[in-house]
Order: sequence, then C-alpha cells, then structure tokens
Amino acid sequence: MTTQLLVGGMVYSSPAVPDATALAITDGVVVWVGTDDVGRALHPDAEVVDLDGHFVAPAFVDSHVHLTDMGLRLTGLDLTDATSRTDCLDRLAAHVADSDQAIVWGLGWDASAWSGDRPDDDMPPTTDDIDRVAGGRPVYLARVDEHSAAASTALRELVHGIEAVTGFDAQGPLVADAHHRVRAAARALITPEARHDAQIKALDHAASRGVVAVHENGGPDISGVDDFRSLADLDHGVTVRRYWGQPVSTLEEARAVVSAMGADGIGGDLFVDGALGSRTAWLSAEYSDAPGEFGVSYLDEETIANHLRATTLAGVQAGFHVIGDGAVAAVAAAMTLVADELGTPALARCAHRLEHAEMVTAEQAEVFARCGVVASMQPLFDDEWGGDDALYIKRLGDRAPTLNNFAGLAKAGVALAFSSDAPVCDIDPWATIRAAAHHHTPTNAISPRAAFAACTRGGWRAGGVNDGLTGTLVPGAPAHYAVWDVDELVVAASHAGVQRWSTDPRSRVPALPDVAPGARLPECVRTVAAGVTIYERPTA
Repeated sequence: MTTQLLVGGMVYSSPAVPDATALAITDGVVVWVGTDDVGRALHPDAEVVDLDGHFVAPAFVDSHVHLTDMGLRLTGLDLTDATSRTDCLDRLAAHVADSDQAIVWGLGWDASAWSGDRPDDDMPPTTDDIDRVAGGRPVYLARVDEHSAAASTALRELVHGIEAVTGFDAQGPLVADAHHRVRAAARALITPEARHDAQIKALDHAASRGVVAVHENGGPDISGVDDFRSLADLDHGVTVRRYWGQPVSTLEEARAVVSAMGADGIGGDLFVDGALGSRTAWLSAEYSDAPGEFGVSYLDEETIANHLRATTLAGVQAGFHVIGDGAVAAVAAAMTLVADELGTPALARCAHRLEHAEMVTAEQAEVFARCGVVASMQPLFDDEWGGDDALYIKRLGDRAPTLNNFAGLAKAGVALAFSSDAPVCDIDPWATIRAAAHHHTPTNAISPRAAFAACTRGGWRAGGVNDGLTGTLVPGAPAHYAVWDVDELVVAASHAGVQRWSTDPRSRVPALPDVAPGARLPECVRTVAAGVTIYERPTA
C-alpha cells in the first residue's frame, strides 16, 4: 500500500474536523483527516505533499452535459458573446474564412439579448443572411438552448422534404422536428476524428474546473447513436456516465435499449418539451410575448407513464427533459399513476431524474419527493436569464419569479444535483454555486453549502452512487478531490434574511470559499480522481 499525506492546507471535510489542514490517502481512498502534526505522527512513511495554503474539497460532478457540443464550442464557432445579428454574421464570416471543415457548426447565439444600429439587429440570422456569408457551405447555428437553429440552404437541402416537417421556417430558425432533422444532417458531417477531439477537449476542460465525473445526456435528437456510442471508447480521467433519451414501453424494450446502447440509464434528454428561449417549452398558458403559442409537447402522459413503468420494472434509471409547467404536470400525473400501481418504493429505488425542472409547483414537488426523484438543475440559467427585463420575464411575465425554485424543491425533500447543461452554460461549478445562493428571486435560493452538496454528493447520487461517502472527504471515501487557490473562507446562508444554526461559529460547520457577487471565485490548482491527478494548473 502507498500512502500520500497532504499537509499545509485547508481541508473541507465534516463538522468533526472543521479546521482540518491535512488528509491522508492510501491507494485512492481517504484514510484520515486532521491537522498536520498529527498526520505526520500517524503516517511517518507517507509521501508528503505540501498544499501551500490551498483549499482542498471534494471534486465536482456535472450531472448534465453534451460533450461533443461543448468541445465544438471550445474549439470552433462560439457565438455566446455575439451582441447583434450583424455581429453574429461577422463572426460567422471570419470563421468560414478560416475553416475547412465539411460542416460549419456554430452555437450559443441568443437574440433575446441583442441590439444594434441596423434594422433587425435584435433578430436571429435568416437563411439568406447565412447564405450570403457562407458561400454555399452547410452551416448549422444553434441557439444557446440548442432547441432551435438557423441553417444555410446547403444544409437544409440535405434533409429531403424538410419543408413539410413540423417546425420548418424558410427563413427563420428551425424548431421541433425540423430542427432535429437538420441537426442530424449537420452531425453526420462531423468526422469521427473531429468528434473525438471535441470530446477530449470538453473532458480536459471539465477536469480543469475540478470536475471528476460528468453525465452525458444523449438521445436520437440531440446527439445520435454514433456520438453516444463513441463516448464509451474514451480514455480519460473524468468518468462519463451516459444517459440515452429514447422512450420505451415494456420491460423487455427497456432492457434491450440498455444493452444495445450501453447506456447507464434511459432518460436524460428524453424530451417532453423544448426550451423557453426557443418558445418550445410546453406551457399551460400562452407565452407572454407570443399570444396563442403554448410551446411543443413531444411526449403525452400515457407515453411518459409507459416509460416510467417499463424502466422501474427493469430496475433502470429513467429521466425526462422538462422545462415548461405543461411538461412538468404531465410527468407528475404519470408518476402518480405509476406510483399507485407499483408503489413509491419501487420508483425511489431507481432514483428517476428530471432534467431542468424549472416550473415545478409545491404540490408537484411533493409527488416527486415521495417517488425519490432527483432534480438535475442548472442555477446558471437563472443567472443568465432571470431578473428584470431578461428572457424569463419576456417569455413568461409574472410567472418568471417562480422559476428554478431550488429552496422549494429542497424543502419538499427532492434531491438536487446541479449541472451546466454544457455547452448551454460553461462548466463552472463555483459560478453555479454562486448562482444558486444568489438567485434573482431570493426566496428560491439555497445556501452555498447546500449548493456545494448539490454539485458534489448530489451529482454522485444522481448517478446512482448513494453510499454516504462518495462526494465527501472523510475516511473511507474515494479520494476524488480538487485543490483550489482561494481568498476568504466563510459560512453563509442563502440570503441576508436567513439565520441558521449552521451559520453560527458554534456549529463547527466547515467554511467554504466566499461566492458573494464580486468575490473572486476559486481557481483550480489540481484535480484528482481516486488518488490519480487528472489536471495540474500550468506553471507560469
């Protein structure tokens, strides 16, 4: 056995050792946590690693990512900072001039935040706009939520009969089935080599942010079979758990899909609806900025119930992409039906998931809690689109402040796992924690400590690991940790109006880095998975 002793730092462990400065690791497992002098006495033959005053904490899990797309954002045409249609097209032109790829793949534009001096600078690029820039090349430009996309004529022509498909628009962005088909055509033009490079780039990026495990949310409409299967062949220190979003109706079909796809679960981005930005989230009342529009329903209550029943009987974790209140209501009704048939313990054993779960009522939260559901949510959505005059207000009006109610779900007993939905948002766990603790609606916020747990233990639990150890740094836990360069450590509540015993120094609750607005967020120095270093910050 080999033992490594880390000393001279600040270790986030448990209330039993709130002032820990050292920890010992033997063969990839934490065996001791405490102070330097005791550690040296107990482990005289250990390899000693000086932490140089840095902060050590459990490594993160990102429970909802799209690796290939995130890699393409990192290496290709990233439009997240585009400020207008003119700016978007200028960026496209520059990329086209430098790229020789068979498909020009761009992503991240958000016209809801655009403005400019030219007419229609606050509108998405049209087909004609793209054609003028692209010179006859296939171009796919996904909106930031990846539920709609602008596309060139050359790409559209690769989809036979697209004009008759739901969601088609000759000039505007494609949505619903038309978008899914053109996305598949664009995806088919990505070479295996380019796909592999993008996946590795995304995992390297995750490791640099203190992440040791990610959950890929694939499916026929979002990633495709080849992309999903290729992830199984990756050799990387970041663990990839894979969810395949295909509805099933029988136990036998559930088992067959798991076998055929090598999937860890049948869910993830199994779309019940779309996204608010693309106006494809399924609402019970019309969009505030689009009278008569209620979004898109991809699955009805019966199909959802059949899927839940089949996966539960098969002992397979299921999940659904749900954003609008219409979608959430359909899943809640289906889950209630299946719970009455099979019993809530059967559902809870599978830890079925809801991805996003942005518009959940208190009554629905109680249903999900009874059934042992995990809500995989993205606090950075509120950071990006919550608040006055932002997208949520534009789309939903006075319904907007109810979105992403982390506190309400936690109070009801729904387990939380936080994630990025990369490339929709960047893989940035500390920014995620800040967003959860400083929600635009303060009563929806949770404490930094609870948010940290949702990014660590919550992520492992969402992936089926619920041993009470993984995601912590206590004796017996796997040595998944990250070392951070931090400023101040604090113990903080969810907002200034909340007073809890956990914020009292007498509670001996371990402190975390300050994530208040304006504070410098931690910078990753090293990421370690099961005792093996998978990322080291480059030296100056």
